[in-house]
Amino acid sequence: MAEKPPKKKHGDGFSEFDREFGRVRGEMEDLMERMMERIPEEDFHKLGALGAVHGFSIRIGADGKPIVREFGNVKPEQGELPISGEREPLVDVIEGKADITVMVELPGVERKDILAKGEGRTLKISVNTEARKYYKELELPAAADFPGARAKYNNGVLEIVIAKDAKGAAGKIEVG
Repeated sequence: MAEKPPKKKHGDGFSEFDREFGRVRGEMEDLMERMMERIPEEDFHKLGALGAVHGFSIRIGADGKPIVREFGNVKPEQGELPISGEREPLVDVIEGKADITVMVELPGVERKDILAKGEGRTLKISVNTEARKYYKELELPAAADFPGARAKYNNGVLEIVIAKDAKGAAGKIEVG
């Protein structure tokens, strides 16, 4: 009878993930501290009334390491914390073997108001209505066929599936 391998102790295999997550958490806390130091306490209420948004999303990449992305209309590295009239939506990019899927949170808009277009590896998504303004320009992991992209908008989430294409044909993406 073959010997059983020794039981793994709790935490084995997760220690690298824990270290990486701790490092990323520390970076986020440092960024928030620097941002908080720049804003007088009485201005926090003003920022909220103006619709200031700043946040982070974290997901695990294919390599098992966390991917942290910032979003919002306040950029702490710009010094005076200007608030853009456009919000930067939360975006997730998932690279497959033959295509790229882009998920964008655009709550409170109508499908007809979404403009999506791209060229090469660059995708631009915008909404410009009186009630809501969103803008996001992102670099995709590969060049893509934008005229052949499929897009659908449902419950505040835009999903775009774009085939990889070395030519990176430019085009507008119709949202269905």
